[in-house]
Amino acid sequence: MNRAGKTIGWLVVLLACGTGRVAMAAESGTATAEEAISKVRAAARFLHNKGTSGYAEFNNRDGNWVWKDSYVFVYDCRQDRMIAHPMRPDLVGKPIMQITDNSGKYIFKELCKAGSEPHGNWVEYAWSKPGAGALSRKISYALAADITFASGIQVSAGIYDETMTLKQLDAVLEKMSDPSRYQAL
Repeated sequence: MNRAGKTIGWLVVLLACGTGRVAMAAESGTATAEEAISKVRAAARFLHNKGTSGYAEFNNRDGNWVWKDSYVFVYDCRQDRMIAHPMRPDLVGKPIMQITDNSGKYIFKELCKAGSEPHGNWVEYAWSKPGAGALSRKISYALAADITFASGIQVSAGIYDETMTLKQLDAVLEKMSDPSRYQAL
């Protein structure tokens, strides 16, 4: 066997052995907690670099900020308004602090509180899952975005998971907030 053939053979073995979990998650179409945290942090960095001119990117339902069954949305806690939402354009520019889920939880009041914590945090509420039509348990990760001339901006993305506890999500967040344990930061 020539050198190219051996290299391809090893690549096939590595792909077969190392991507089982990734392939299963990709096939399921369900976003993970790790993906939500990574996307939100990337969105905060993007907005830090682009400023307010980057807002429009988050309204694109076919863009980089929408994946599997999740998406990043951007809101202004200080000005009480939705800035960008790829699945609900009807919310853009509207007040958000009065929005409640079916149990009466003020979703954005909780998100703004969670997002103001040093590493951000999770909020659990009921929301319509894309394509499902019915309310589902959603847990969103919220984080403040540091944007020049725009204070109070936060970014969030959520997962639809009926089994994962907030304690488990906190453990994922803690792991991903420690660069010695999570090198992707």
